[in-house]
Amino acid sequence: MRVRTRGAIVASGVVVAVLALLGVWFVTKQLGHHLRLPLASRTCTVQADGEVVLSADQMANAATIAAIGVQRKMPERAVVVALATAYQESHLRNIAHGDRDSLGLFQQRPSQGWGTPEEIRDPRYAAKKFYAALDKVKGWEKLRVTEAAQRVQRSAYPEAYEKWADESQVLTRALLGNATGAVACTVGPTPTMRGPAAATALLQSLALDWGLPELNSATDLTGLTVPAADSRNGWRYAHWLVSHADDHGVKRVRFGELEWTAEQGTWAKVKGDPATQVLAEVFAAA
Repeated sequence: MRVRTRGAIVASGVVVAVLALLGVWFVTKQLGHHLRLPLASRTCTVQADGEVVLSADQMANAATIAAIGVQRKMPERAVVVALATAYQESHLRNIAHGDRDSLGLFQQRPSQGWGTPEEIRDPRYAAKKFYAALDKVKGWEKLRVTEAAQRVQRSAYPEAYEKWADESQVLTRALLGNATGAVACTVGPTPTMRGPAAATALLQSLALDWGLPELNSATDLTGLTVPAADSRNGWRYAHWLVSHADDHGVKRVRFGELEWTAEQGTWAKVKGDPATQVLAEVFAAA
């Protein structure tokens, strides 16, 4: 009869664990970004010559980053770089921790002059600071995404940003209005906000993100309209509204012949309206 010692058992367990890790590494290496793990918060799908799936908070942050880029009159490639950076640094989440004193979407550090902790945790402020720093990099437009990001971030992993370039390009196409009905989000059964308070907050956020003049809600206090100079601007605002549906209680968004509803979570054809304004409605007060 063979008797296995405790040491042999432990060693055997270690070998099994190592083999399992090697197996995971091999599968990930082979499938790369095509491998999708089940996520409980897959609530937004972006389709614009490619597909990206994000949670509601990730989508809202991505939409704000893109809008701030337009407000600062940055080219589209700057938005791609910004999104790829936030993808790598925080996975598009406004986190309250990081390496040493790093915070927020871009993991900016108060100790390095990026701002106060409160400022850095404000997505608009953080995005503006990133674009301002990127704009100071000579010739950044001709650099690879990862090189441009690294000139700003000075990361210990300078090539890490490049793996998010494709996803960031898809998001940029959609959020800057170069695709139609490209952002579709589902909203939970209990809206975060309702009624006049939701409409007011939505208008304020829309104006702050895009740098728009003051907007007014409809007379029923649950609807609002956003003037659109052209189709591209219309889809910018429409996609932004859907991206912020979960955190602002948006029930319906319509532009031209397409309408998104929280109930369906998708865009559908409706009787056409003039494509000169985006219509939105929040959930009525309970």
